[in-house]
Amino acid sequence: MSKKNISQEKIIQAFLSSAFDKSAGATSLADVADSLEIKKASLYNHFESREAMYSACVEYCKNQIGAVDFLVSKIADSITDGKTTIQAAFKKLISRYFALFDSEPLFKMYVFVHSEQYFNAECLKIVQSQTEKMAENIRTLFDCAVAVKAFKSRTDKEAKDLSLNCTSLILQQLDAYIAVRKETVRLNPETGAGSLFELPSDNNIINRTVKLVEGFLNLL
Repeated sequence: MSKKNISQEKIIQAFLSSAFDKSAGATSLADVADSLEIKKASLYNHFESREAMYSACVEYCKNQIGAVDFLVSKIADSITDGKTTIQAAFKKLISRYFALFDSEPLFKMYVFVHSEQYFNAECLKIVQSQTEKMAENIRTLFDCAVAVKAFKSRTDKEAKDLSLNCTSLILQQLDAYIAVRKETVRLNPETGAGSLFELPSDNNIINRTVKLVEGFLNLL
């Protein structure tokens, strides 16, 4: 094999790709090395063990997912300024949220942490943090809607509960969306990494999510 310029990040991305194809638990050092076209021994120049590589992968996902910005402040300003309705604002939020996790590298990170949350406490924390962040964003939109009198004012607990319920609804649909997309990759292996996202988005689930949230909002 020719000598290659391999970084920790490239190794992590290779681990994520293998985990996406065959699960994290089934991914070996040999799988990662073969993907990078290097000798397995070369991986030890970057990680002392498979466990260290796995931990680095979790930390990488934590940082990348944690840095996701939904541009909620801009959406909120459009409500306050009377430029958009609360329903249209939620549609923008949902569409952006789905689009972000329907593209590399977040797509495979989402699959990784949501699969590993049942086995790894740190992955569970990533998922919980993602949920909390989305709930905070939705709470911001709810507060803006109250400010322009689109919604009636509620107690802090009521507003928090509404935000969490709406978040749960959206995330359930996103889970379904990601599952469908992953199956699309499995059935179309030629799409692979990098070209998977040339496939058209599954607008049916996105539109269904928007309608479900609209129905939720109409009850408020």
